[in-house]
Amino acid sequence: MLSSCDCATAANSVLFLRRIGTVALLFILASLSWFVLYKAGETIGFKIPDSLTSHAPRVFFFIPPSPPLPPPSDTQENKLEKVLKDAAMEDKTVILTTLNEAWAAPSSVIDLFLESFRIGNHTRELLNHLVIIALDEKAFSRCLVVHTHCYALVSEGVDFSKEAYFMTHDYLKMMWTRIDFLKGVLEMGYNFVFTDADVMWFRDPFPHFYKDADFQIACDHFLGNPEDVENRPNGGFLFVRSNNRSIEFYKFWYTSRETYPNLHDQDVLNNIKYDSFIIDIDLKMRFLDTTYFGGFCEPSKDLNVVCTMHANCCFGLESKLHDLRVVLQDWKIFLSLPPTLKRSLPPSWRVPQNCSLDSLHLYAPPLENVIQENVEQ
Repeated sequence: MLSSCDCATAANSVLFLRRIGTVALLFILASLSWFVLYKAGETIGFKIPDSLTSHAPRVFFFIPPSPPLPPPSDTQENKLEKVLKDAAMEDKTVILTTLNEAWAAPSSVIDLFLESFRIGNHTRELLNHLVIIALDEKAFSRCLVVHTHCYALVSEGVDFSKEAYFMTHDYLKMMWTRIDFLKGVLEMGYNFVFTDADVMWFRDPFPHFYKDADFQIACDHFLGNPEDVENRPNGGFLFVRSNNRSIEFYKFWYTSRETYPNLHDQDVLNNIKYDSFIIDIDLKMRFLDTTYFGGFCEPSKDLNVVCTMHANCCFGLESKLHDLRVVLQDWKIFLSLPPTLKRSLPPSWRVPQNCSLDSLHLYAPPLENVIQENVEQ
């Protein structure tokens, strides 16, 4: 048992600890009050005399650091730079196409375009360098589903989502928006192959580009000489190297829309290609042979060498889709032929059909006839 003395000692110890705790609590509360009063005085411009603050208890508080500010939102140029950098070849060359809602729907133009890369000779890997420029929100959403490199180029107050019929206001606006955009790509230091999405890719075109040309473009009609300005160019397929000459040319091309109002970019090009400005800036312009870069206006005669096939000289989306599907079927049939048959009887296309123009003539027997004749033999 504890003695009465031991109990008294324990009681005194407890009382002493309670007093120390009370004093400590009062000290902390006083310090907090003083700190709050001091800060409040600073806020309203009242300065507490140093004589008072010098004797105030010093209490140190841990103030957590402010969270970092969110990074500034990317500008359109920064977003484009990232997409181009991710897609570019070692020499800063990219492949570009534009897309709107009308061409982005499932089983529409974009699906046929991408399929041609997948079934072409050494073209699948080129998809790694393709950037799809979406002209409206639905086209951008569809791009994200079917491809890796997508960029949204949405213009305020302009609706590019529907099919833009040739030479309508929307069509002209779309074409000139494209020229202005491509000028910007050159200014960022990137070379580009621009291709309409209705151009089917069957072989790697780069071996057939001219090494010394700044600007080279496919033709509706090719006259045989790549330097002849009388060739009829088509802006749906071209290769441009980024340098001072090409940048100045694109600026000139874009501003020339004011000199030739109500004309689309291709017709303006047909006017300015004779201008002395081209000579003054020493731009090396070349026109691509339809043997390798054909179209419905002037189809390539030989599937053994063709690189691209463009659904030009065609009016209406349904007609275009029909004939593009025939083009892909013709290519698949050609790939299935034995090598000897491909070389001895080079087949041609069964197009144009729905896109047919009165002035357009096929240069070889249709592919079906070639196959049937050899089966009968």
